[in-house]
Amino acid sequence: MIKPDFSQEIPKDLGTVHFVGIGGSGMSGIARILLGMGHKVTGSDLRDTSNVEELRKLGAEIFIGHDAAHLGNPDTVVVTSALWPTNPEYLLAKERGIPVIHRSQALAYLTSKHRVVAVAGAHGKTTSTGMIITALLAMGEDPSFVNGGVISAINASSAAGKGDLFIIEADESDGSFLLYDTAVALITNVDADHLDHYGSEEAFEAEFSKFAGGASEFVAISADDPGAVRVGKLLNPSKRQISFGRTAGAEICLLSIDASGPQVSFELAYKGKHYRAKLQVPGEHNAINAAGALAVLVGLGFDAAKSLAAIETFGGTDRRFQLHGEQRGVRVYDDFAHHPTEVSAAIKAARAVVGSGKLITVFQPHLYSRTRLMAKEFAQALAASDQVVVLDIYAAREDPEPGVTGALVSNAFADQSQVHYVENWDDAPAVAASLAGEGDFIMTMGCGDVYRMVPSLLEALAK
Repeated sequence: MIKPDFSQEIPKDLGTVHFVGIGGSGMSGIARILLGMGHKVTGSDLRDTSNVEELRKLGAEIFIGHDAAHLGNPDTVVVTSALWPTNPEYLLAKERGIPVIHRSQALAYLTSKHRVVAVAGAHGKTTSTGMIITALLAMGEDPSFVNGGVISAINASSAAGKGDLFIIEADESDGSFLLYDTAVALITNVDADHLDHYGSEEAFEAEFSKFAGGASEFVAISADDPGAVRVGKLLNPSKRQISFGRTAGAEICLLSIDASGPQVSFELAYKGKHYRAKLQVPGEHNAINAAGALAVLVGLGFDAAKSLAAIETFGGTDRRFQLHGEQRGVRVYDDFAHHPTEVSAAIKAARAVVGSGKLITVFQPHLYSRTRLMAKEFAQALAASDQVVVLDIYAAREDPEPGVTGALVSNAFADQSQVHYVENWDDAPAVAASLAGEGDFIMTMGCGDVYRMVPSLLEALAK
């Protein structure tokens, strides 16, 4: 992992920018805006993707593979934490004295002259950010934004708007969410994660309190999540807070949620009035995400009823319970969930859609440290599926740890007949397909590259 160097001064003008790992959701979004601003953009990535192809169409020169020869002569190099410190383009840039900034620093550069709405939390960031952006656009606003996933309604993860608002998904994994000059902070939850960076739950929460405390206007914060509640209590009493959730006394209080079908509906109370809404996405967690988005919008001064109606137009984001196809009566979905809490929520939401069919989850663990620390919790969450195929760990940011593999998760299942550990990637599609029959669902899950298995799954089902 390349850790951000916050001591590196961000250039006043980035000039020609080279992105190492340009195809990632956050990196590609920033590159897209810079291209729109007239910057020359080059980059590299391990493989061709839809993000890479889109950027090429906009004028970016992108190489496949990482090689020092791909660096060229940029004025600024942008890197991501997913890279290894041995990356040849990164090393050559450092050797030549070219300013190397982290993705979050490039985003801070873009937001510097705007009123920033920053969305942070262990879970729900991408969806909540997408809801806020979608709602603002539906109400005729023109915000700038960078999200961690493509927003289905607009088929984009970023844009440079003409309004003063800039909506961003703020990454807490490496502390970079403290970089932004935040006006409004949304904290979806503070569920302990990224302890490989923070070291302890207390340190994790302390950083969130700094993030929230730095918001110049107000903080929208979960009333349900214990970690968020603790963070809220750490803030100066003068800091304006808008709480949301199912907890009695929340300023935006969810009174009821019906998550029994493919679209979640709910009722909430705000300032003595009751409101009803129905989303185009499933899951109780999305009703809570919607309440958080509403907290931001009413805090900004928008009408509650109009805001909620605008949130209803949200159609989801890529890699959040995304349907990819169907073969012999089996539908194949993909989801980004990569923490036990997210896994549990995704499976619960899927259950509402599956009905009487079986749910087969193909899970790819991410991070050696997270797998080692949470193997039992992953197994418990995944056990809500009917059958589970566990892959080996997606290696990113960390060096391998002896004895830490996907088998730690599969071995933690109470019912071993429910789980299948498949170390060889190429074998997994056939195994998953053999478990599924007409009316069943297969869901690939994880924040690595498990989504690349979807075409092979559909092919295996067709045989």
